[in-house]
Amino acid sequence: MSIETNEIYNAKDIEYEAQSYWLLEKTFLADENNSGEKFYSLCMFPYPSGNIHMGHVRNYSIGDAIIRYKKMCGKNIFQPMGWDAFGLPAENAAIKNKTHPASWTYTNINNMRKQLKQMGYGYDWSREISTCSPDYYKWEQWLFLRLYERGLAYKKKSIVNWDPVDETVLANEQVINGRGWRSDALVEKREISQWFLKITDYAEELLDGLDHLEEWPVQVKAMQKNWIGKSVGAQIKFKIKDTEEIVEVFTSRPDTIFGCSFIALASDHIFVRKLAEQRSNIKLFTDKCRQMSTAESDLATLIKKGIHTGFTAINPLNGEEIPIWIANYILSDYGTGAIMGVPAHDERDHEFASLYNLPIKQVIKSIDEQNTNIENLFIGKGVLINSGQFNGLSSEEAINKIIQQLNKKGAATLETKYRLRDWGVSRQRYWGAPIPIIYCADCGTVPVPEDDLPVVLPEQFEFTDKSNVLKNIPEFYHVNCPSCGKNAVRETDTFDTFVESSWYYARFTCADQQNMMLDKRTNYWAPVDLYIGGIEHAILHLLYARFIHKVMRDEGLLTSNEPFTRLFTQGMVLKDGTKMSKSKGNVVNPQDYIDKYGADTLRLFIMFSAPPDQRLEWSDAGVDGSYKFINKLWNTVHRYTNSNLTKQFHSNKAITIEQTSLRRKLHETLEKVTDVMETRLSFNTAIAAVMELMNTYNKFVINSQEDKTVAQEVLDCIVIMLSPIIPHVTHVLWRILGHDNALITEKWPKVDELAIIQDTVTIAVQINGKLRAQHLICIDASEQMVKDELFSLREVQKYITGKNINRIIIVPNKLVNIVTN
Repeated sequence: MSIETNEIYNAKDIEYEAQSYWLLEKTFLADENNSGEKFYSLCMFPYPSGNIHMGHVRNYSIGDAIIRYKKMCGKNIFQPMGWDAFGLPAENAAIKNKTHPASWTYTNINNMRKQLKQMGYGYDWSREISTCSPDYYKWEQWLFLRLYERGLAYKKKSIVNWDPVDETVLANEQVINGRGWRSDALVEKREISQWFLKITDYAEELLDGLDHLEEWPVQVKAMQKNWIGKSVGAQIKFKIKDTEEIVEVFTSRPDTIFGCSFIALASDHIFVRKLAEQRSNIKLFTDKCRQMSTAESDLATLIKKGIHTGFTAINPLNGEEIPIWIANYILSDYGTGAIMGVPAHDERDHEFASLYNLPIKQVIKSIDEQNTNIENLFIGKGVLINSGQFNGLSSEEAINKIIQQLNKKGAATLETKYRLRDWGVSRQRYWGAPIPIIYCADCGTVPVPEDDLPVVLPEQFEFTDKSNVLKNIPEFYHVNCPSCGKNAVRETDTFDTFVESSWYYARFTCADQQNMMLDKRTNYWAPVDLYIGGIEHAILHLLYARFIHKVMRDEGLLTSNEPFTRLFTQGMVLKDGTKMSKSKGNVVNPQDYIDKYGADTLRLFIMFSAPPDQRLEWSDAGVDGSYKFINKLWNTVHRYTNSNLTKQFHSNKAITIEQTSLRRKLHETLEKVTDVMETRLSFNTAIAAVMELMNTYNKFVINSQEDKTVAQEVLDCIVIMLSPIIPHVTHVLWRILGHDNALITEKWPKVDELAIIQDTVTIAVQINGKLRAQHLICIDASEQMVKDELFSLREVQKYITGKNINRIIIVPNKLVNIVTN
């Protein structure tokens, strides 16, 4: 028995048949020579952890639905897949399982590739990339050397978050409540030498570019804007009394300078370092500060603490002496590492001043505020009070005048600062792309010559849990200096994995290119038209990708300004109200559901159960319901094709009201689904609309060839509209409906605007005031047409036969009441 004639839905056979066709016909192979308008859709590529999880299924089902729809709309589509393969988790897993990170990673890739193919996603596997391949990271190393030549890559000592268990540097965002995000170890502060990329040189362009990302979520753009943190203000010099020292303070609110009651310094400010060498109490305090988390979420809830230095500074505007404190909430890597404390107009300063009984002096009041009571903290701009000659000026006026006066004294300059820091890309772990630098005792820092790239990460050795693995591999570590030929050593830090993921979307376009980083195909496909992934990547990954894209543009590698035209952020998949995780024991394995129900059922559930940008709660009952719907669809099509009427297509000029009503429902649904696929991406509402249409269709009785013509149109469109969501079963149903061409090669249907014009209406039919029937009738039908239509109904005849009709009350397009005696 063939798949088509089998009236029982068999997911396994159907999905094998559909996937075999797409593979044989190379359906999703990208082609730059296609005449259609290009559409590049990309989902954030996965880390190969071993198995795909439900978050992957949701992300990739969304992307696949869109790419299939776009193909049917005539677009030249491109949807690749690859692996974000480097990183600490693989190294830790290898240690735990007593294997090599490379073996662990490649095994996982093979398994996950198999699972993704089982899901039937339309990827161009010919352009698959893996970031742990030397063919990939060779060009990452090449780009790093270009940045080094331009002064955009440099090495310096810096205070870092050090995870003593994972033995590597952590970004501030990877420190949660003072602990490492993966190891849960208490994070330490260390000063080490690290490589940085000068993302700050692009800060203004990154900020301005947000205004042009019209198809990005507002929330993501706001997060990036806040992270870049542009601030225009004054850099003010405060002399330290009885010394030659000066403390420079950056403030965006110089209008509050008369309210400054203390200066607060970061624990690693240069002046503090000098004091810590001389005074044990200050050293003790600064040592404690070094162990604190500097993650923003932790700083927000930090209990403010400080220690008085014993020194005072001189306010350059009014000559007042101000105590200098060291405070744990001041960071050295923002501004100058020193602030002027204005407790009446800054929440953190107010908390600090209240704790240490420092003066709180109000110098700004709101425009409509008459009293100077500082019980209610006022942090906005307003009118100056208690500010000498500047009293009565607005904050805006005072800022300019105060800066001018300080500038005349040589005590201030107008400055623009950014919260954004340069990107530290060094990681002290083995499983990453080697940084292509050599250190020579005579020549210093020497970049690896381009002809010697890639610097290949050694894999053929027995992996252990020792720190600094690369330093312990002599054939890797010890080299000859490219400049003088003498003995030298390699850099043993590897790149942060965010470096690999910041340009992979571009490499997909020319993954087979061996002679250059990117080629002309990149300019054909870039930028990505739709990028799909979690909002947790709003700052780091997405900001870094925007930065590297601009770097590649400036290198002449591509011409566009931004990597992603539209960004869509999908919600998490939850189980029992929480994120799935092995530690909580609530992980749902997609493979179990593929084996039991098939990929289409899983895809339908994941797309139907919640709006795609919101959280989805896992439900076995919901999966079962999706399976039942696919069976219902299968049975509906078979019931239709098994009917004994020969299929004929006639003009719809003389179709009945029932036919007209069904066609209207069809094209209203098609209009809604098309809008969802094109713009809103609220797939759950599209699926619900198709389900409603199918329910309406199943009430439709086929009594004529004309009825069957309408039924064929409806079923064709139902199958087409569901094909991006459940592509396997619709692929087969399309053939069952009598079509020779494969469904994926069909064009998306057009909405018949005439069909959705409302030319009929359902009216209520009452007999002596009681509702006896409801009936479809032409809008604005004449009274005689209404009477003729209703008196022919059996429901009406039943109640009026043998009775006299006294009168007929007609409310046009609403109801008819027949009054009998």
